[in-house]
Amino acid sequence: MTASLSKLAPSLDGTPPIFDPYRLRDDFPILGTIVHGKPLVYLDNGATTQKPRAVIDSISHFYRAENANIHRGVYQLSQLATERYEQARRKVRLFVNAAEDREIIFTRGTTEGINLVAHSFGLAFLKSGDEIVVSTIEHHANIVPWQLAAQHHGAVVRPIPVNDRGELMLDEYEKLLVPGKTKIVAVSQLSNSLGTIHDVERIIQLAHGIGAKVLVDGAQWVAHYPTDVRALDADFYVFSGHKLYGPTGIGVLYGKRPLLEAMPPYQSGGDMILSVSFKQTLFADLPNKFEAGTPDIAGAVGLGAAIDYVNAIGMNAIAAHEDALGHYLNQQVGQIPGVRIIGTAARKGGICSFIIEDPPISTHDAGMLLDMEGIAVRTGHHCCQPAMERMNISATIRASLALYSTREDVDQLTAAVRKIIEHARSAHGAASKPKQMASSAEVSYPKAVAPSVAAAADELADNFEFLGDRDQRNQYILDLGEKIPAMPAALKTEATRVHGCMSIVHLFGRIHPGPNPVIEFVADSDAHIVRGLIALLEKLFSGQRPREVLAFDIESFMRRIHLEQFISSQRRNGLAGMIKRVRELAAQAGGNA
Repeated sequence: MTASLSKLAPSLDGTPPIFDPYRLRDDFPILGTIVHGKPLVYLDNGATTQKPRAVIDSISHFYRAENANIHRGVYQLSQLATERYEQARRKVRLFVNAAEDREIIFTRGTTEGINLVAHSFGLAFLKSGDEIVVSTIEHHANIVPWQLAAQHHGAVVRPIPVNDRGELMLDEYEKLLVPGKTKIVAVSQLSNSLGTIHDVERIIQLAHGIGAKVLVDGAQWVAHYPTDVRALDADFYVFSGHKLYGPTGIGVLYGKRPLLEAMPPYQSGGDMILSVSFKQTLFADLPNKFEAGTPDIAGAVGLGAAIDYVNAIGMNAIAAHEDALGHYLNQQVGQIPGVRIIGTAARKGGICSFIIEDPPISTHDAGMLLDMEGIAVRTGHHCCQPAMERMNISATIRASLALYSTREDVDQLTAAVRKIIEHARSAHGAASKPKQMASSAEVSYPKAVAPSVAAAADELADNFEFLGDRDQRNQYILDLGEKIPAMPAALKTEATRVHGCMSIVHLFGRIHPGPNPVIEFVADSDAHIVRGLIALLEKLFSGQRPREVLAFDIESFMRRIHLEQFISSQRRNGLAGMIKRVRELAAQAGGNA
């Protein structure tokens, strides 16, 4: 903490030190990383923030000098570890301005905090016919737990409508609130997908007016703006340590004490009991009641160090810096020809979500190309599929800021986006587009490239082995994708759509009849890398016998060619969807042919 303060320009009149992100960057070792020969420009802070030395050192020191299990040991080391853990709880309580330490529950993160409330609040307060209100642009973690709770108790989930700018329509929200029926409202303070800052004060006030409780998802808020749960009058507030410059695996649930005391435990085990017998088990008081088992002690210590770090800088100073930089980010990206910003709310945090429309470039392709420029952004639906559906898109490119972000980061991002667009336009003019099949009647199915699936797999694996490094293999997949013909528009229907992928994918196939039936299929995508994966699947399976397709161990093959180097886990979901569709096609033939 002291080292961090020393990097801020001193003042002579007692005023707070001048905020200087360039000096603060020295506190974050990872920001000196070189990516593809270029300095890292890290703009994925909405997913996780980087960690200052103060946090890294605090965790290391705990394991070197203070590690022991907590609460139960009478020896000095255990008592020291317990004090560090409870000290972290006090730091969190002060950071969010909770009334007392027992209102702070340590969790694994925002997701677990929401699940805890959905489960335990549901058991205590929900019944058939009740209603739960969430916003349309919530993270899945603030939608799915409520859907599960609603299914369990016979309740209903009602979404708050959103306008074209990505702002909640509070007049419509007020109409959703029904006295006696609406039991809880769940809403983020700052949208992770669009950057919208919601008027949670008004949302809470309206909910309390009809007797409903409110959970606020503060995952995207707490690292960027001052947080005061009592001023908000939030009933529950959740956030994750790793988005607050702290470690992963630690998070916080704040809850008003009367509510937490009325809710049953979420998990059971050690340290959450008062006494256990086969006649009766009595549970411990707060906060232990909701902290079963050995917690992430080092994570709590690291979170406490992260809070010390941002407090030393000043949350108001951080907010002012990021507000100005966020405005600059959205302004500069919005001026790029061919780019459209998704989410233009009047109140926004340091997030800019956008798509490239002219020429159309898939978000995944754009993310890969930006990575080659050393720029880390997030692409996809950001675990906000209802938000993407509301905006009539499937995914965005998202740049998100932190206290160490600079105007140069923004300038490098916008220069790289312009470069990608210019290159795509040049390539579009110089190269012919994939040959378009005129109609479904003229589909030309890829033929078998080898006498068996196993032989085709060996040939592909040999090619990957010969290529060597990641970049060469990645280019090979892209080149394969360039060669497959585009599907006819007539085949691109909802029936042929493969769901689960962040890009648009269609797959159409058949069993070619005859004495030796074989699978034949074509597919297409708006993402170059996915077209490459389609080409791989066509080389493996198209023209092959159904029983060989069903028997082939595709997962072993993907490990063999080190596919994890090329695609994200969500992109693998799309690949899995295509493989499932091909296997379903093979199964239609009985798998015996």
